[in-house]
Amino acid sequence: MNIWQDKDFPIVVSVAKTLATWTERELVALGYKIVDRSENVVVVRGSLRDVFNLNLRLRTAHRVLVPLLRGRCRHVRELYDKVGSLDWENLIEPDGYFSVASVVHNDSVRDTRLPALVTKDAVVDKIRMKTGRRPDSGPDYDKGTSVFVHWNEDTVIIYLDTSGAPLSKRGYRKIPGSAPMQETLAAACIDAMGWDGTRPFVAPMCGSGTPAIEAALKAMNRAPGSLRSHFGFMGIKGYNQMIPGESAPRVAPRQRFGATPEQIWKDMVQEAAEQEKRDIPAIIATDLSPEAVHNAETNAHAAGVFNKITFAACDFAATDIPKVDSGTSRPGIFVNPEYGMRLGTEEELKPLYDRVGQFFADACKGWTCALITGNPTLAQVVNLKYKHRIPLYNGPIDCRLFIYEL
Repeated sequence: MNIWQDKDFPIVVSVAKTLATWTERELVALGYKIVDRSENVVVVRGSLRDVFNLNLRLRTAHRVLVPLLRGRCRHVRELYDKVGSLDWENLIEPDGYFSVASVVHNDSVRDTRLPALVTKDAVVDKIRMKTGRRPDSGPDYDKGTSVFVHWNEDTVIIYLDTSGAPLSKRGYRKIPGSAPMQETLAAACIDAMGWDGTRPFVAPMCGSGTPAIEAALKAMNRAPGSLRSHFGFMGIKGYNQMIPGESAPRVAPRQRFGATPEQIWKDMVQEAAEQEKRDIPAIIATDLSPEAVHNAETNAHAAGVFNKITFAACDFAATDIPKVDSGTSRPGIFVNPEYGMRLGTEEELKPLYDRVGQFFADACKGWTCALITGNPTLAQVVNLKYKHRIPLYNGPIDCRLFIYEL
């Protein structure tokens, strides 16, 4: 396939476990028709511009993949042959750079790193055979082209990974802090709360600031992909070459007979910037730790939303909750307390969860309140009737997002 010129091909959007529902909603809101869906992928169809658009705008997705080959594969020798059958010389510059990521569930593979190494060898050997030169390869997803291998039992799918580094890596988390929440999970929690970005948002226990930053990005309508400097599609051969018949809306007259993928991407980023909102509702982030607040401020600076968030170091119950009038949508409060796995025991944390329940009940009437936890016993201590209880994974931890409307 020619990713730059083909007008209709499958685009596989991979997601973290349990987030497919929220990614599907995003895709539908962006105008896409869902072709297929499973626990970890949502499939649409599109072209070059759609690949760019999804990498630019999706908040809850992990990767945007373009399938190159699907076939039967029982062992690594067959994997080498499958990978080597593709025309990599048309996708990767012979003097370029590429990386390989893989997910493998095959009983014949004892070392799950081996398929990625075999894939790299097959790609290099094919390009060297066709051009007499060979590209470099390594683990750096912030440059060059990216390949993704999904090998489940006896079926392998080889993808061109147009994202490179996962979309969860927005590029703003300069200081992660301890046990940070992944950006895509924070975005999904905000969507699950029903918060639409038009009402205030408060994040007590803000940690490294991810929920507050994601809320600010949503309220501003800022495309999360605009924060990154590199995507996997930028390393694909032909990214800087003219595509006959393609044009960006604001191309110079001398380019009216064609545009490069790079020009099209830059134009889309500029158009997204012009759609941002300047005025947004109050967003407040607090934490008991002054160091955590400092880290959150640093990350907010990197995301370009520092002046959109009010930060304070205080106990969560001392957070200044804005007075709000009733409206068609509700303001939101989101907390992510300890689960009793990393810091504190379950017994030690029960008073904290009890105080969270009291805080919601006393200070947050008229708000949608959300709490995520990996400890169902502690969740019961909140002692409030929840409206929704949504399964989510925070990294490897099986969690529940409890949503209360008070």
